[in-house]
Amino acid sequence: MITRSKDGITRPIQRLNLHVSTPDVLLPRPTNANIVRSMWLFKRKFNAYGTLNRYKARLVANGSSQQQGIDCDETFSPVVKPATIQTVLSLAVSKQWPIHQLDVKNAFLYGTLSETVYMHQPPGFRNSVMPNHVCLLKKSLYGLKQAPPSSSALLQQIISSLHSEFSMTDLGPLNYFLGISATRTTSGLFLSQSKYASELLERSRMLNCNPCRTPADSEKKLGPEGTPVSDPTLYRSLAGALQYHTFTRTDLSYVVQQLCLYMHDPREPHLNALKYVLRYVCGTMDLGLELYQSSTSQLTAYSDVDWAGCPSTRRSTSGYCVFLGDNLLSWSSKRQHTLSRSSAEAEYRGVANAIAETAWIHNLLRELHVPLHTATLVYCDDVSAIYMSANPVQHHRTKHIEIDIHLVRDKMAAGHVRVLHVPSRFQFADIFTKGLPYPLFANFRFNLSVRKPSAPTAGAY
Repeated sequence: MITRSKDGITRPIQRLNLHVSTPDVLLPRPTNANIVRSMWLFKRKFNAYGTLNRYKARLVANGSSQQQGIDCDETFSPVVKPATIQTVLSLAVSKQWPIHQLDVKNAFLYGTLSETVYMHQPPGFRNSVMPNHVCLLKKSLYGLKQAPPSSSALLQQIISSLHSEFSMTDLGPLNYFLGISATRTTSGLFLSQSKYASELLERSRMLNCNPCRTPADSEKKLGPEGTPVSDPTLYRSLAGALQYHTFTRTDLSYVVQQLCLYMHDPREPHLNALKYVLRYVCGTMDLGLELYQSSTSQLTAYSDVDWAGCPSTRRSTSGYCVFLGDNLLSWSSKRQHTLSRSSAEAEYRGVANAIAETAWIHNLLRELHVPLHTATLVYCDDVSAIYMSANPVQHHRTKHIEIDIHLVRDKMAAGHVRVLHVPSRFQFADIFTKGLPYPLFANFRFNLSVRKPSAPTAGAY
């Protein structure tokens, strides 16, 4: 039994059911073996309304001390893409499927280790009889480079089978996951990170700041100039937190992408821009992403590029958004890796990125047994890029982008994609490539389903 003081109150923390506590894995320390250290992390878990849910203690291994080829080989990290979550929720809302929430207790610890990993005995759990022995880990542990791949049984069994196999908590209808609040409304499902935004503003001491109407200055662009910030760690922490906030706030994607470009060497203008974003977040904490009951038969993408927009590198910034019916599934704001010698080339590369994403979503929908039978519509506001995507003749000026040309033209020739023109005033992806004046920004934000919640309804999915 160990104790931990929180808020001036000493509370007991029950002994965890550790795999390392059994005698057959507590061994004398091998000679010349790499021994991984560990530590306890204590955390308070809150629910969607900010009230305390429970206290949590987690044993974490120091994976940075592992050695490649000795106690770890190929690393594996099962991370779900945000677009996957949006797709599943969109299908559930559109088809009126029930959405149930389950939590597998200590799911991370079910993975079996294939490598030999030794760890020091955890603090507070040192065996008094064998204090110098070390733990031979049989199962995965938080912090190791070996993240546990899910077994096929876990993926295929239904909820009743999971209950018989794992210790689980039935959380009822979906309401709060990954720090995101999910509320059923008259329109569908409203996803919000308002609590997360409030905590972010409190951490940055800007909870009572003066709000602003847009997240980015439409007249200025960030460059590498300026005096280095006094606390680069704080800048990186806040920029990373804003990056997660884009899960439901697509309107932040462009400016957060710009801030993250200078993580390695943040300057005062970058910090000022970050504070500007936080002021915008302060004034729009009630906004979130709304999913509707919509058709699931048509995939539509918008692609736009700010040609040579970076003042220091002259690289272009690409942006796209992908809709299934009326629901936004995926979006991106990213600086292109190469220089483009014309706006048409930059726009064409942007179209290729959008088509690659729609191809991935097509495959995902097929795996979910909801295949699409219509061509994906990709809208671009550059006529030259549209002409390049349809022209089968290889011109000298486009040889250096041959791979992208084959990707787009092959998809068009197969009838999987149609690249169409859209006027700039209806080019929603413009919000991912540059700062916009408020009227246009607010219009695009609304069309990307970033809105205030509709009236809540009784019952739940």
